[in-house]
Amino acid sequence: MNAFKAKWQAIVSITRIDKPIGTYLLLWPTYWALWIAQEGMPSYHLLVVFTLGVFIMRSAGCVINDFADRKVDGKVKRTENRPLVTGALSVTEALTLFFFLIINALILVLTLQPYTIMLSFVAVFLAIIYPFMKRITNLPQVVLGAAFSWGMIMAFAESTGEVPLIAWLLFIANLCWTVAYDTMYAMVDRDDDLKIGVKSTAILFGDHDKRIILFLQLITLGLLLTVGDMLAFGWPYQLCLVMCAGLFTYQQFLIVNRERDKCFKAFLHNHFVGLVVFLGIFIEYL
Repeated sequence: MNAFKAKWQAIVSITRIDKPIGTYLLLWPTYWALWIAQEGMPSYHLLVVFTLGVFIMRSAGCVINDFADRKVDGKVKRTENRPLVTGALSVTEALTLFFFLIINALILVLTLQPYTIMLSFVAVFLAIIYPFMKRITNLPQVVLGAAFSWGMIMAFAESTGEVPLIAWLLFIANLCWTVAYDTMYAMVDRDDDLKIGVKSTAILFGDHDKRIILFLQLITLGLLLTVGDMLAFGWPYQLCLVMCAGLFTYQQFLIVNRERDKCFKAFLHNHFVGLVVFLGIFIEYL
């Protein structure tokens, strides 16, 4: 029983079930797109498929990320106790878990239309390559942004049979937002990443990191405002965007001195941004 408990705890750790913030950051934008594409409450079938899909794919992404980083995680304070570093899980067990999650995601997707099924392979591809981009480019956050935004494209494809302009505007808005908050996340590990050779936008942006994060946040708000205008959304949605502007301002105060704990707090705080935008969309379709 102790061995089983230890293995289960390792699985929980590597899939981040105990740290749902990443799931929320993936889930809220998917819900933005699903509600807009369906012009209101989606069917229970779509709600279940996309919600479970988010949970499963986020977990799969975490597993493949730890697999890719298994030789460097031990050199970073924040990640030195991950299961593949401590030996709580073997590489074979981690890869088996990854493929198990991917197969379950595929089973869910097979209940959707052929066009959406085809697009789902892009989602899997992005989830697999993201961890390895940290060795190739200083822009891995852009790949993560695409991965975190692709569910929005699939939501429109399933709901309308096409990917309209408004879907791509939401895609770009979410991509910019993801790069902004994941740069905050990367600022936490910047010193360690420089030592071990892991690349990130936090390293690329250097002393301009806070300005570029602000610029990306403004683009996000501008695109979301454009989407609301195209859909003739009223004051509830606009008020929610004003609230998001306030949340972004608070995040700028948190990262002003680039302190690790406060940068991490700013990253976590983005969950509320996604929630507030969703509430604005949800209220518009009541």
